[in-house]
Amino acid sequence: MARSSSKESDLNGEWWLAWRRRQLALGGNPADFDWLVELAGGLCWRKQQQLRLHPEQLVDLSADPCHLERLWRRHLDTAEPLQYLVGRCPWRDLELIVGPGVLIPRQETELLVELALELAPECPGPWADLGTGSGCIALALALAWPRSRGWSVDSSPAALHQAGINLERAGVADRVRLQEGSWWQPLRPLWGQLELVVSNPPYIPTAVWAALEPGVREHEPVLALDGGADGLDALRPLAQGASAALAPGGLLLLEHHHDQSAAVTNLLTLAGLKEVRTHTDLEGRQRFVSARRC
Repeated sequence: MARSSSKESDLNGEWWLAWRRRQLALGGNPADFDWLVELAGGLCWRKQQQLRLHPEQLVDLSADPCHLERLWRRHLDTAEPLQYLVGRCPWRDLELIVGPGVLIPRQETELLVELALELAPECPGPWADLGTGSGCIALALALAWPRSRGWSVDSSPAALHQAGINLERAGVADRVRLQEGSWWQPLRPLWGQLELVVSNPPYIPTAVWAALEPGVREHEPVLALDGGADGLDALRPLAQGASAALAPGGLLLLEHHHDQSAAVTNLLTLAGLKEVRTHTDLEGRQRFVSARRC
């Protein structure tokens, strides 16, 4: 088939286009299939576009096409996310290891990192990522601040295990300490010292979560998604504990649901924080909030 690790004979773009049409005839999103071919088959999106224009060019896959077909059909049959099937997820300028039991990092959350780097451009004192999941936020911050020390907190042992793998692969595990537990509680010895705390907590209202597409609802961890009846079950303790846990002037950054901005800013104001500000996502919706301890 393709020139690949399987050492099968070379095939050109004409073969690839016909093969692609056969797979898409089974169903699914063409963009998802192309993503699968890029990540699991090593055929980048730019090369895929070139093959459309120059079908005489050779195809160079790093995986057997039959393997890619099996992954695609499993995705169609079970709605299992392709990131889980491949075991990897590109995010920001990183490639993260992901698997069942850990939330797949979203593009919106990249902006949470950008906000942290914008609002705290200098290497801060102790910082923390609460609800770390795959460790994506903590990893990005540790790479941006090579002289800093951070803490990654999660109540899920599976998530902490996955975060540890990603931190280790990036060579920053010695600077980010993993802590199991609920939100602020594992960091009690650091209360009053934390200069920056970032969190992407579960914030989807239960009724909204129940109506999500099967790939999310049936495969990604409910613990990382379902925020209770109003979506604020995790955001309340995050707001309430901030004044005790943050250092004077310390910064809290939170991601929330697109329609929760008013509720979350109110929680932070009632908790006694100052400089409460909202920030928009890629679509211009209020998705993040920042605040400081007095």
